[in-house]
Amino acid sequence: MVKIIFESHGTSHDNEDGLSSGWYDVELSPLGKKQAKELGERHKDKHYDAIFCSDLKRSWDTGEIAFKDRGFKIIKDKRLRECDYGDLERHGEKEVKPVRVKYIDKPFPNGQSYKEASELMKSFLQDLLKNYNDKTVMIVGSRATQYGLEHWIEGVALKKAVTDPWAWQPGWTYYLEELK
Repeated sequence: MVKIIFESHGTSHDNEDGLSSGWYDVELSPLGKKQAKELGERHKDKHYDAIFCSDLKRSWDTGEIAFKDRGFKIIKDKRLRECDYGDLERHGEKEVKPVRVKYIDKPFPNGQSYKEASELMKSFLQDLLKNYNDKTVMIVGSRATQYGLEHWIEGVALKKAVTDPWAWQPGWTYYLEELK
C-alpha cells in the first residue's frame, strides 16, 4: 500500500484572473507563493519518501518553495498535469466550467479529454505501486490530478469527479492498494 497525501498547487496568476490554465505554464502569484510556504509549514514535522509535482511551474514551484530546504526528493512528472483545454486554454472559468462535462470522453478542441488525463494518472499510480509500496508520498497537483486519484483509488466515476463541487482544504489522504 502507498499512502498518498495530495495537496493542490498554490494560487497562480491565472487563478486570480479567473482563467483556466490547462497546460499553459503560468507562474504562482504572490498569494500562491505564500500558500506554498504555508504548505511547507503544515508538513514541517512529516516525512515523505518522495514528493511528486507536475512539470508546470505552478505545481513545481509550490513543491520547491514548500520543501526545498527539507532534503526531500522532489520529482517532476508530466503525467500529473492539468487537463489540456486546447482552444479553451486561458479562457474564463465561467466559460470553461459549464462545458467540462462535454469533454469527459471527447477531447477539448485541440486538447485532451478528462479520460485521457485520467489514463496518464493511472500510469503514474501503477508506477507508484511498483516503486513506492509501503511508502508515503506527496503529490502536488491540479484538479485533474485529483480527479484521477478519486477515480482510480476511490472508484468515483470520472464524470462525478469532474462535476462535483470542489472546495480547497489542507490536503487529502489516499491509500493506494490497487486501481479500481
